[in-house]
Amino acid sequence: MSQKELQRVKVIENAADGRLSVREASRLLHWSERQVQRLKVRYQPDSLGWVQHGNRGRSMPWAVSIPQKQLILSLARGKYQGFNDSHLTEKLRLEENLAVSRETVRRLLRAAKVASPQKRRPRQYRSRRPPRPRFGMMALTDASRHDWLESRGPEFTLIGFQDDATGRILAAHFQLEAENTLGYLRALRTMIATHGIPLSLYRNRHSIFQRNDSHWTLAEQLAGKQAPTQLGRALDELGIEQIPAYSPQAKGRIERAWRTCQDRLVSELRLAQATTLSQANAVLDQFCADYNQRFARPAAEAACQFRSLPRRFDLARLPQLALPAHGCS
Repeated sequence: MSQKELQRVKVIENAADGRLSVREASRLLHWSERQVQRLKVRYQPDSLGWVQHGNRGRSMPWAVSIPQKQLILSLARGKYQGFNDSHLTEKLRLEENLAVSRETVRRLLRAAKVASPQKRRPRQYRSRRPPRPRFGMMALTDASRHDWLESRGPEFTLIGFQDDATGRILAAHFQLEAENTLGYLRALRTMIATHGIPLSLYRNRHSIFQRNDSHWTLAEQLAGKQAPTQLGRALDELGIEQIPAYSPQAKGRIERAWRTCQDRLVSELRLAQATTLSQANAVLDQFCADYNQRFARPAAEAACQFRSLPRRFDLARLPQLALPAHGCS
């Protein structure tokens, strides 16, 4: 019996013997006077069972059974090894027909010493830029070189675009090469073919986007600006305003999206046993569709700001690129 229950016994005993009024007992126990009256009726001088809750020792009808707990632990250590708590809960519901809450899964895994792959970092305050109000007003872009296949195959680079207003992934693909102009042009071409041309692009200060050298030719000195990079020239011709970010935190939305990919997408690739670039891109297609359905949010304003491709501009002008076989929309 707990210390709290022993205190209840003493107070109700005094109330039953008349040494305390019902009002005084209710104030000491932080209960209503009606509850104190109920316990006075149940009070038995020679027993302590009356103070214990009637459900003690009974299993609740909604409780997870022992076979279900064993099954969840088996799946967490086997088929879904490395999945975070939320991702595992979703898979249990969709794939295994086990409707359990995330908190139940979390308690069960921690009790069995199964650690979460997600490492919680202390929150740091940074002023957040409000998202653009309309779909297509700003696209975010970045690349992530990572061991996506966990040594089952070569390392890939993920290149993609994300809408700032909705968080929706607009285009993405894996490639064997490191972050390069060709990869961004492929993703750009997929985004334009699927959605249109955004008003602006929020990107880092990589030399793929802008000249970072101090060399100026005579023609550039006369013009008052350096010649753009190949990708920069394509963006200028498309009328896309370029907004450079001065820190990774400045483009935190797409950084967080890539962090989600490095957790959930890696788990999905492992589950599908992907070992090649084509298999990884096939999983990426499905993942992007699920990501947009699960994590994208409505824009503050309903109007769409994506522009149609001008007739004078042919996508084939982007250095002889065919539309990629894999991407997401």
